[in-house]
Amino acid sequence: MRQSALNAVFQLAQHDERVLFIGSDLGVGTLQAFRDAFPNRFFMEGIAEQHLIGMAAGLAMEGFIPYVNTIASFLTRRCLEQIAIDLCLHRLPVRLIGNGGGLVYAPLGPTHLATDDLALMRAQPDMTVLAPCDAVQMTACMQQTLHHPGPIYIRLAKGGDRVVFPADARVTLGEAVTLRPGNDRVMFLTTGIMAQRALEAAERLAATGIDCGVLHLHTVKPLDEAAILAAARRHPLLVTLEEHSRIGGLGAAVAEWLADADLHPAPRLLRLGLPDRFPHHYGSQEAHLSALGLDPEAIAQRVVAWTNGRVPA
Repeated sequence: MRQSALNAVFQLAQHDERVLFIGSDLGVGTLQAFRDAFPNRFFMEGIAEQHLIGMAAGLAMEGFIPYVNTIASFLTRRCLEQIAIDLCLHRLPVRLIGNGGGLVYAPLGPTHLATDDLALMRAQPDMTVLAPCDAVQMTACMQQTLHHPGPIYIRLAKGGDRVVFPADARVTLGEAVTLRPGNDRVMFLTTGIMAQRALEAAERLAATGIDCGVLHLHTVKPLDEAAILAAARRHPLLVTLEEHSRIGGLGAAVAEWLADADLHPAPRLLRLGLPDRFPHHYGSQEAHLSALGLDPEAIAQRVVAWTNGRVPA
């Protein structure tokens, strides 16, 4: 997914001389083809993330479209004031590409975990927030970022994620995509790579007689309200699934929308995500997700419990 995003930036640069790439302490050889082709539009600024945002803002004010890439936790949390004041206040067309959204960098400890990035970026006025599910959808989304108004945050996963997005499916920023049709009982609402886990959980649930659909929201902000409304009217149980804190992410966004919509009858909402605490052990991304009950089997068990009227703590 990461390589697909960076390749797309290079492709955009070949067709639009306004496109710049700004990186922070990335690996040797990152986007070497871009650097060779457009040395005056390639910048590697070292470990100075806040500077990157100010630099990108200044270049955007001069008519450029900067694509800024570094580790997601540092890009969002460390640079929050610069993003708010330098970018969002002026609605500048800067594209923030965050490596390792969620628990990707778990082996490096809590300092490198981007488990609040969606919440931080959702709260910024005029910020668009994207979390595609795989390399195919990432490439399609990146092609639409060039002319999109205002700043954009693009969340990257680990890379090598299983491709589940149909190659012939249409991608439009702000429009959810149905990855699996279901009956009128349960609908998963996913973002990022949790789409893969929802699809696996749905297969397990189908074996028990529970036919779940999967609606993927690659755009966390703005939400596709029409798609959520349609799902809410048809399914008595909505299940949000994300690799993010349950505070401020996709589940919170859907809960806020449901509260404002004041539907009668309203569906039940099960929000599956990360707890409100830093992890206190080390391990891989996979190990953390499994320990937190976000593996496909545990997800399926939670859905079964809810459909049977049992709501675990």
